[in-house]
Order: sequence, then C-alpha cells, then structure tokens
Amino acid sequence: MRRLALLCSAVVFLACAKSENPPAADTGMAAAPAPAPVAPAPISLTDVAGKYAVTGKNEAGDTTLVTYDLTATGDTTGWSILFPNRKPVPVRVMSVAGDSIVADAGPYESVLRKGVQVTTHSIYRLQNGKLLGRTVAHYATKGPDSVRIVVSEGIRK
Repeated sequence: MRRLALLCSAVVFLACAKSENPPAADTGMAAAPAPAPVAPAPISLTDVAGKYAVTGKNEAGDTTLVTYDLTATGDTTGWSILFPNRKPVPVRVMSVAGDSIVADAGPYESVLRKGVQVTTHSIYRLQNGKLLGRTVAHYATKGPDSVRIVVSEGIRK
C-alpha cells in the first residue's frame, strides 16, 4: 500500500511540474531565429580623405560655436584643422576602429576663449558623405567651465 501511495504521489508531482520549454506553436514549421542587427561598416581613412568645411555647434545643436576646415588624409599623418585667420593646428589620429576615428589636437589657443589654451579629443564617423563628430574641449583654466562638448558636421569640399 505504501508503494502505491508513493507511486501516485510521484505521478501527481511530475504531472504538475512546469515544463522548461514551452510547447511550439502549432504552425507546422519551426520558428526562425531573429536576424542579428547589422553592424556599421568599418571606416577607412582612405574613405575619409579630403577637405571638409566643419561647423561646430553646442550640444543642443542650435548654436554655431565655431567653423573651420579639416584636412583628412588617407593615413594617420598630415591631418590638420585650419581656423579662419590662423595657422593650421596639427591633428593626431589616435585610432581607427569599427566605424570611428579618434583624434586629438592641441594645446592651441582657443577660438572661443581668447588667450586660453585648449586641447581637444574628437570622435568622427562618416555618415551619408558627411563627417560627423563629437569633441570634448579641455580648457587650461583653474576655475569652473574647463570642459565643453562640441558637436560637429563636416561637408566635403
């Protein structure tokens, strides 16, 4: 009798246990896995090479802060920024990976803050023929407001 009670308890327990795999929909076909998201195309310096008229705006994108010409070459050397009525500022391409180019410039005298030195760190991406980027400008000041974000858009000349 004990064996019968134990066997009945085991059957009830197994019948009430949840299945880890839900039953497949009765469509007659196995569900196909969702396609993986498409990764952005890798960037090449030769694709970016050329001269760009760049407009730098505030983070909101509603105020133009600066304009300049950017010269980009097919390798990591020879890049430069040319502000109106100034000497060219050399740009160091730090890395090229995935869809991004990382570049640094400076220190040089800021266009926005007369007499203050600035160093910039930029990330550029090529989208629809435009060179889009974000720059973090670090100003050599002892007080507040020593950093500014500039959103840039470069149109090939």
